[in-house]
Amino acid sequence: MDEARGPAAKLPESHFEVGVIVARRRLKGPWASHAWLPIAALPAAPAAAPWTRLSEDDDGETFFAGAYDVSLHPAETSHYRDNLVMDPPKLWILLREDGEGCSVAAVTADPYEGEAMAEGNGEVVEAVPMPRELQAKVMAFVEAFHVERRFEKRKRDRADPEALARGGRGRPGRRET
Repeated sequence: MDEARGPAAKLPESHFEVGVIVARRRLKGPWASHAWLPIAALPAAPAAAPWTRLSEDDDGETFFAGAYDVSLHPAETSHYRDNLVMDPPKLWILLREDGEGCSVAAVTADPYEGEAMAEGNGEVVEAVPMPRELQAKVMAFVEAFHVERRFEKRKRDRADPEALARGGRGRPGRRET
């Protein structure tokens, strides 16, 4: 029980579901016929089946890819706070191609995790605007769990100029294991 909020207070949920919209764009180059791209996140998943075609035109097709979970972790609240001050806040969606189609591998509200996902080979990561309803959920989570940590600069040990003469071994008088 959270004493500061009283017995009736309810902590915000640590995960929520989003609907993901992706596009399959036709390409005109000789090396690939199409490219997949996440284009939107919905605050709730519609009743449509995953991979329902929403539209089609000369440039490509748009699909509802399905519902996916976004997990929030108390240790990452400073990251979510950094995201919420962006204009607009974003969700990062990771797509993996699997033969003819693609799959949604992850959705995150952590901008640093989104940046790390972008380092993968052959995967598509795109930041899409976070719907206002989801911004409110992330903000409630940050307000409930964020603990401000004071930055303390570490002090380095003094360099031992004799260490190279001793072959890089430890300081005199210390036992090495």
